[in-house]
Amino acid sequence: MPVKNYLHKIDLTQPKQLQTLVENRRVFNLQNCELNVFESYQEAYRVPLTFHDFVITSMVRGKKVMHLFDKPSFDYLPGETVIVPADETMVIDFPEAQADKPTQCIALAVDARYVNNTIQYLDNYYNSDPDTAHNWKLQFNQYHFANENEVTDLINKLIRVCSSPDKAKNIYADLNLKELLIRLMQSQHLLQVRAESGEQNNHSRLHHILHYINDHLTDKIAVDTLSRKAYMSRNDFFRWFKEQFGITPLEYINRERIKLAKQLLIDPKNTVTAVAMQCGFADVNYFVRLFRKAEGITPGAYQSCSLQQGYSA
Repeated sequence: MPVKNYLHKIDLTQPKQLQTLVENRRVFNLQNCELNVFESYQEAYRVPLTFHDFVITSMVRGKKVMHLFDKPSFDYLPGETVIVPADETMVIDFPEAQADKPTQCIALAVDARYVNNTIQYLDNYYNSDPDTAHNWKLQFNQYHFANENEVTDLINKLIRVCSSPDKAKNIYADLNLKELLIRLMQSQHLLQVRAESGEQNNHSRLHHILHYINDHLTDKIAVDTLSRKAYMSRNDFFRWFKEQFGITPLEYINRERIKLAKQLLIDPKNTVTAVAMQCGFADVNYFVRLFRKAEGITPGAYQSCSLQQGYSA
């Protein structure tokens, strides 16, 4: 299970100030966004919630069950985020909420003009390569995901800024909000290009590079090799890759190698050393450090957990 990046705890509402025990709401309104802090103190089901702006929600405490987009319901837990388009109704269950164990969730509603201005900024400045130019947009095919470290840090900053008395908080909020939107769209773009990279009719530079990486995870992959395949200088390639996806080429390669390692570790015949080598890691200690940073446990512990689950199934 990947390491979860949790939001900082937010002080609960004082009991005397609670207006309701289900989805009690505190609001911090800024020029281009509105931070809402919701808390529930008793069990409840099928509670509807709608925003008229695009909203980024993230769990802080407890557990919800979300019903969204006419898709199967899912558990919503701390360390996770859900994004929802404007005027889309979320229907929420609170199966475990209690007075001494409330749920707490933030919802950051973002002004539509601000979202559009950010998208226009990406279209103007992150489309320098004609071969990979595309219309940036927010997508909702992946609307529920675990928080990445950068996203967690940005949401924590926005919570702190929005709830502060600082007169300059609109300026600080705008800087963090723009970065948060860009990172979300870059992550979505990476998932889309990666999914398309194996299709025969996708021959853009981005598709070609990701396809090459995933075909050569077990080999040594040098950034110089990738830059030559992209017909770019090393520096231009590095900058271009990060602009498109929000992460460096090495970060992407290591992420994909860890995914492959998890599949290989399920087989008890594979040793940690063998898996490291099969995934392109010449240094086993480096592999162990990366794996632990990504998954929270060592490869050996992950393999033991997988075997135990297999025996109990």
